Amino acid sequence: MRLRAPPLRPSAQPRNARRTALLRERCPDRDTERLISHGIAHLADRIKTSSPVWTPLRSSALSVEISPLGAQLSALRDAEGRDLLWDGDPAVWNGRAPLLFPIVGTLAGGAYRVGNKTYRLSRHGFARGRMFSLIRADDTAATFRLISDAASLEIFPFEFALDVTFELRGASLTVTSSIRNTGPRDLSASFGYHPAFRWPLPYGRPRSAHFVEFAVPEPAPIRRLDGTGLLASETHPTPVVDGRLALADGLFLEDALIMDQVRSRSVTYGAADGPRLRVDFPDTPYLGLWSKPGAGFVCVEPWHGLSDPAGFTGEFRDKPGVFSVPPGTARPVKMTIAWAPE
Repeated sequence: MRLRAPPLRPSAQPRNARRTALLRERCPDRDTERLISHGIAHLADRIKTSSPVWTPLRSSALSVEISPLGAQLSALRDAEGRDLLWDGDPAVWNGRAPLLFPIVGTLAGGAYRVGNKTYRLSRHGFARGRMFSLIRADDTAATFRLISDAASLEIFPFEFALDVTFELRGASLTVTSSIRNTGPRDLSASFGYHPAFRWPLPYGRPRSAHFVEFAVPEPAPIRRLDGTGLLASETHPTPVVDGRLALADGLFLEDALIMDQVRSRSVTYGAADGPRLRVDFPDTPYLGLWSKPGAGFVCVEPWHGLSDPAGFTGEFRDKPGVFSVPPGTARPVKMTIAWAPE
């Protein structure tokens, strides 16, 4: 499978012959010539610095780029080339849209128990830091795969294959993550999406005009994390009013808003008089919303899992949001991001 370079905006053309020669030297095939002809200024730089090459997809309304590191959606642009996804500025937060597997959130004491053995995992698990293999790709779809190995089995004692498929159709990007159990016993896991959208979106509306609108009323209280990243026992009145959450930095002074009784399976994000993004999450029972005060992004996070509740001492399979996958079967978790005009 050949690696493919991400497309750039029309203004980003190769700057000189040295970059083109470097690209031809490192990737000597017909795909390289096609990519050069389309203008790929920063591919040579990525090759030179050994950064992973991103896979591009394009439809009539959207273009995306996916990094094999974590199978992370790393760019999302509208038809005019305007960036809709956070750029991963490491001075603020270096994520863009990480995948959370095999846990969501934080473990009590950084550890969990399977039977009589204890294992350690950092927050949100290890998939976001692992290199996925590109299994297939064309102009509108790509599939990446992560397979369990000796290193993963030391911290997660289940055999698995995690396939992540990105598919563009018009103004919609669907991401389907399939957790397949390749081992002899039931696999226990959680999974979550973590896309970070530009706040404000690039349509001239101020940050204060942006909101998240829910498909159905959301009267249930919300949850917060305690000082150690665990799910606090206290609940708080919902900040959703008449179906809308008005975005403001003050919402995130205490980290994420956690909706563990969310009824909607779809939300829209944007301003009242501008283009918006709709996020559909049919397979996940929880929703997190997060930003850093003053940062240029807001995360809309469909989760099938939560941080350990404060004081939790049970086995991993009993952790909130953990699902079971029998041997030889797979558990799909889907999210769709759709761009819509006002």
